[in-house]
Amino acid sequence: MIGDLGAEDATELAQWVARGDVTPTELLDAALAATAKRNPAINAVVLIQEETARRTIANGLPRGPFRGVPFLLKDLGAEATDFPSNNGSRLFANTTYDRNSAIFDRMAATGVVTFGRTTSPEGGIGAATESAVYSGPTRNPWNLDHTSGGSSGGAGAAVAAGIVAFAHGSDGGGSVRIPASSCGLFGFKSTRARLPDGPYAGEGWAGMAIDGFLTRSVRDTATMLDACAGPDLGAPYVAPPLTRSHADAITRPPRRLRVMLCDTTFTGTPIHAEVQAAVLNAAKLLEDLGHHVTPGLPKADVPMMMQAWTDIVGIGTALSVRSALKGRDPETLVEGVSRGAMAYAETLHPTRYLQAVGEIHDFGRQMAHAFHDTQTDIILSATLAEPPALVGRFAHTTTDYPAYRMGPDGIFPYSPFCAVFNASGQPAASLPLGQSSTGLPIGIHLAAPFGMDETLIALCAELERAAPWAARRAAMAS
Repeated sequence: MIGDLGAEDATELAQWVARGDVTPTELLDAALAATAKRNPAINAVVLIQEETARRTIANGLPRGPFRGVPFLLKDLGAEATDFPSNNGSRLFANTTYDRNSAIFDRMAATGVVTFGRTTSPEGGIGAATESAVYSGPTRNPWNLDHTSGGSSGGAGAAVAAGIVAFAHGSDGGGSVRIPASSCGLFGFKSTRARLPDGPYAGEGWAGMAIDGFLTRSVRDTATMLDACAGPDLGAPYVAPPLTRSHADAITRPPRRLRVMLCDTTFTGTPIHAEVQAAVLNAAKLLEDLGHHVTPGLPKADVPMMMQAWTDIVGIGTALSVRSALKGRDPETLVEGVSRGAMAYAETLHPTRYLQAVGEIHDFGRQMAHAFHDTQTDIILSATLAEPPALVGRFAHTTTDYPAYRMGPDGIFPYSPFCAVFNASGQPAASLPLGQSSTGLPIGIHLAAPFGMDETLIALCAELERAAPWAARRAAMAS
């Protein structure tokens, strides 16, 4: 099985294939065996297309950097003709596509062998993955009582369980970084528009959503980002060009950076003591590496941003669901939170969407000043305000969508950091540097100014070298 082979990451598996130590078919067989053995416990891998994967190998794989490495797509986005999707919902179950998305074609060109999809919450609006279409929650390989996160929760669980070495995800409010934190993995959210959205979408959630990857190593993410970066034809806007590739950036440490340390939320609310301790340990590590760490809080209107985020996503959910219902009863096809989002959207004035987008843009300027005015290069915080939640805490059964997102027991108090950088468009990452007293992963969050992806990923690689995490895995994965 993939997790039993002893490889550090997908890059090493590709090196084995290139040397002839193992064949793509043997790796696929190992991934399928791991799926059969481990997936029943975690419920992460769905819509398996074994014959498609074997046909891909038989037809000849591209000579890309991950030639022959098994791979999984998130069951939301990454549209592909050979891979039907449920999009996390009974309403969209078994959707097929007449052409590939740009991101899928670029991932495929790396030589990966895609054999299925991974679970996601309906609409991608949850910090846990518990969709009815999959007949049960997705569980965390580190502790089955806890969530693997969301919305790329299936991807995080599949990698953490050793089913695959890396997987596709996407991030509109932390949906790569939350599972990375929950599952002890590396997750990187690029600058807005760094990766393509088309042709099925012009932009996701007013530009807040972007694709990404759940990986065991910084180098796997860097290589896949280089393979996928750049706009697709007709993209409405593009990210600032990189001065060097991600892969080149991680070969040497960045200059010594000025780091703002936030060991509370960005509004000053205390976080879980063990999570705070992990943040302070990361700050000490950065200081030991010669970086300049100063306590602080970004001066930005986070509550305004969270309200605007909630409204934009609620309206987007309503649009998506209503266009697909075609007169059918939502009670039997749509989960509670999505029905609540539809009802909530109906209460908003028709001009609210554009107003909310304007507020998001204003917030992006505030966050740009938060870096510029304080001469900050990196903002350091936790990824989540507490260790991974128990399964069921963020179930989609409630119809109170605003409370689900913003209430005192909602997702934003649990995940108060990630969506900030979806709204600002700035690059951010979760690194698996911490662990709770009960053995659950704790992610450390780093963010950089808009367009400074190379600086951020170089710092991530430096921290990976200083505090290696590859050997720290869930028992299920070895």
